[in-house]
Amino acid sequence: MKVIITGTTGMVGKGVLLECLDHPEISEVLSISRKTTGIKHEKLNELIHTDFSEFASVAEQIKGYDACFACMGVSSAGMKEEQYTRLTYTFTLALAKELFNLNPAMTFTYVSGVGTDSSEKGRSMWARVKGKTENDLLNLGFKQAFMFRPGAIIPLRGIQPSSKLYRVLIMNLKWLLKLARRIAPDAIVDTTQVGLAMINVTKKGYVKKVLHPHDIQILAE
Repeated sequence: MKVIITGTTGMVGKGVLLECLDHPEISEVLSISRKTTGIKHEKLNELIHTDFSEFASVAEQIKGYDACFACMGVSSAGMKEEQYTRLTYTFTLALAKELFNLNPAMTFTYVSGVGTDSSEKGRSMWARVKGKTENDLLNLGFKQAFMFRPGAIIPLRGIQPSSKLYRVLIMNLKWLLKLARRIAPDAIVDTTQVGLAMINVTKKGYVKKVLHPHDIQILAE
């Protein structure tokens, strides 16, 4: 299986990347990012792409893949809706549309988050934008498309969160997340589970198109 991953320099994307590189059924991984991951591996190819508003210019390099794990994301803190929409919706749909034109039979998996607003009408800006992104991805027509909505994520395998705020929280409150996981085990996932769930949902499919933490845990087993 050949997969594309975006957001590989971030916490979630790097976690997914490491699981894909280790998985015996994945033969090739293409990382699409603005900068290198710094990882050297025989399965890994890197496409450094600076303009995420278009992918027609790199169509030859992104065709022939079985799945795309879209893990790129930014915090909405301090952002106006127009800017956040461009970084979240516009960039994701630009890639998805190009991939659909090249291979509609592939699986497209997108990471949004708990609280995403499928109605696109709620008061929370980020939730509306994520909801529209999910809806339009599901309506593109891919053979399989899945929306991952993890809540709190525990980074494993030495991964550091790219967000400074989350990094500080993890460094100081990781014990609290572990405690919360014991109390409410269905509410929290880790980066390894997210990666394995994406691989397995591509291989086996799933009964739901929108996946919450418990679904991710089931698929990771």
